[in-house]
Amino acid sequence: MQIFGFLGYILGYALWAAFYVFQNFGLAIIVFTILVKLLVFPFSVKQQKSMAGQARLAKKQKELREKYANNRELLQEEMNKLYEKEGVKPMGGCLTMIIPMLVLFGVFYAVAYPLTNTLHINGDAVNSAVSYMSKIPGFVANSNPTYQQIALIKIFPNIVNTDTIQSLFTAADIDKIHMFSNGFGLFGLDLLEVPADHGFWSWYLLFPALCLVSNIGSQFIMTKVNSANMGQQQGCMKFAMYLLPLFSAYITYSVPSALGFYWIISAVISLIQSIVLAKVYSPAKMIANSEARHAALLFENEAKVPYVYAPRESVSAGNANAKKKKKK
Repeated sequence: MQIFGFLGYILGYALWAAFYVFQNFGLAIIVFTILVKLLVFPFSVKQQKSMAGQARLAKKQKELREKYANNRELLQEEMNKLYEKEGVKPMGGCLTMIIPMLVLFGVFYAVAYPLTNTLHINGDAVNSAVSYMSKIPGFVANSNPTYQQIALIKIFPNIVNTDTIQSLFTAADIDKIHMFSNGFGLFGLDLLEVPADHGFWSWYLLFPALCLVSNIGSQFIMTKVNSANMGQQQGCMKFAMYLLPLFSAYITYSVPSALGFYWIISAVISLIQSIVLAKVYSPAKMIANSEARHAALLFENEAKVPYVYAPRESVSAGNANAKKKKKK
């Protein structure tokens, strides 16, 4: 948890910078997600190449399985030789899944603890303010202690002028919190609200529903464009295909809507990215490029073989000698 908290603290700088520019947390999340996707784009390219490479080798893999069906050790050895020869990493796609999940946990900690991880306000001052907040007459404490900083942000505009709060924060901190508390509106919904707190039938149910649909769409397209390799999918890819969308919907239902909104935007961008990468690095193109490289290599090797040239005089003399021997 400390690792994710530290990651949230780091990512909070990027979220705050985007929020400072747009004054809206929804827009800040969109910009932040695009930046994250650009940073991990090289890994996404590697994932697509790995999947396309697996599809390209599907026929050879099948032949090896049939040939070494009774010798698993030798089969694995030959598979590794095949991967090394063709430059394919069978687990290259899993890393691209791990990185976004780490970022997701980081975003959660930035959203769940916005005062310390996004605004980077002194933790002691924040804890004292949360403790004071629970003693305010009429205040109903959030049953989940994780979201106490969110609760403080929600009521902060109403208590900002009290002497106790003034003494806990600097004037700059108070201005930041006040600005931050007014920037979570999105289409009439509050990104700090948890959908589970509003019951199953509320507009906040749109966040887990859209998260489910967007993740299913992203995984379906990724499967469709790489259908030639689906028979040999890695375990991490199967998890992504069948369980990740359901997992995302469940989590989005029980965390602040800002995290669900990030997950939705991330899935939509991944969907577009998958379509583009699948066209650029499709199995058919990978096979064509491989054959072209193979043909070029053969041509290059043939060009290195010295050409033996026989002068006409030598050929004529040879023919004359042959005729003399025949007469004799």
